[in-house]
Amino acid sequence: MLSFLPSPLLGLFTAALICLNTAFWFSLFLPFMLLKLLPIKALQTFCARGLIPLAESWVRCNSLILHLTQQTRWDVQGLENLDPKASYLVISNHRSWTDIFVLQHIFQGRIPFLKFFLKKELIWVPLLGLAWWALDFPFMQRYSRAFLEKHPHLRGKDMETTQKYCARYKHYPVSVINFLEGSRFTPAKQKARQSVYQHLLNPKAGGVALTLSSLGDYLQQVLDVTILYPQNRPKNIFWCLLSGKIPEVVVRVRALPVPAGVMDRDYLNDETFRSEIQNWVNSLWQHKDAQIEALLNPAESEAPAIAHQAGLKA
Repeated sequence: MLSFLPSPLLGLFTAALICLNTAFWFSLFLPFMLLKLLPIKALQTFCARGLIPLAESWVRCNSLILHLTQQTRWDVQGLENLDPKASYLVISNHRSWTDIFVLQHIFQGRIPFLKFFLKKELIWVPLLGLAWWALDFPFMQRYSRAFLEKHPHLRGKDMETTQKYCARYKHYPVSVINFLEGSRFTPAKQKARQSVYQHLLNPKAGGVALTLSSLGDYLQQVLDVTILYPQNRPKNIFWCLLSGKIPEVVVRVRALPVPAGVMDRDYLNDETFRSEIQNWVNSLWQHKDAQIEALLNPAESEAPAIAHQAGLKA
């Protein structure tokens, strides 16, 4: 354990180790990445699948680095009966970039390698951007409502991108993660967006609706994840992780059935489907908000038993 180092030095040392680990595994990615450039679908699928064991080894090494440099207490519940050969939709709240490390750490070896939706600009992140591309992570171009009003021909592009990637995921087990808040939580964002929740931003149902309509019949379960850093403020949590200043990570996982009757539904034009998905998402968020309150104030708050809608009408 290297936690005896001063926090700034520990943070720099941990960051350096993670960068070196990333560079090493990226070098092993290169042959697969070059082959994936060839316009042969079978070869591209082979390369994407061939990279997954390397990516999983990268995650294990990152976990080892954090184990050697941190004294974080992990309070994790709900990982029983998961299957690395099944496909999952993972839904989570979003507190920090640290969430990615947390999710990769707790799920490694338990479910297929996590793939998450990324802003298109992130493809330019050194090393990682190309690795995400090679691993078939979906890169999404997000447009504002005002921009779409001026350029209506771009409506539905996110749907096309989601469907394209989900079609690839039907060839092998996969875990697709959606951060429904669309952004990391801060009190300022909570106020600006007029969130109706005490500990969360309002969820956005469009992304998860597109995933379910494209991949619903191929998923075994939905994993509803709640991540909390009880002794840390939302600001600078990632630096706190690197510098050994996250004393506790709390994670709760609920395995839920995949909503019924979602395949090939049109979220943009089907008002019934849109309402059903929004109600389903809101019920998840009501439970999650109450759960976070109970975790933060166990002596003062009892999480209400909120009925969860197990599926949607066909």
